[in-house]
Amino acid sequence: MKKESYELFKNAEINEITEVLAKELESRNEQAFWSEKVVPFAEAILSILIPLRDAKQLYNPEGVIVEELTPELFFKWSDFVSLKSLAFKIQRSNKLEDESKTDIDLKILGDYLGHYNVNLEDEILDFPISHYNLHQGVSNVIKSLL
Repeated sequence: MKKESYELFKNAEINEITEVLAKELESRNEQAFWSEKVVPFAEAILSILIPLRDAKQLYNPEGVIVEELTPELFFKWSDFVSLKSLAFKIQRSNKLEDESKTDIDLKILGDYLGHYNVNLEDEILDFPISHYNLHQGVSNVIKSLL
């Protein structure tokens, strides 16, 4: 992982991070298939992690509080099962009437997951395994860019 990647995740906004990924994809001549998947996937994950980072409420998929957003934390959440779980956790958290918490906008992540047949009404319902496998591939491409 490049040192610049750590600074990027620690301080940058979503559009800055996705621009870096898009430029890296272009410079490496990745197949169009991957180019079409990487930026929306990263944007969906970061749409939750950046607000959590800014509110100092980051945690990993195991529920452990973490101090800063790193590429490694991003990749932990890029697991499609973890990402689905994150969406439901945020959804439940947004329903709580606690003034000390930050409401997180689930629109970008929700739209993204919905596009891949993730049921956002019933957490128990599964999604096609092919979507899980696709996202493992997308994560691997992102790892190679950072």
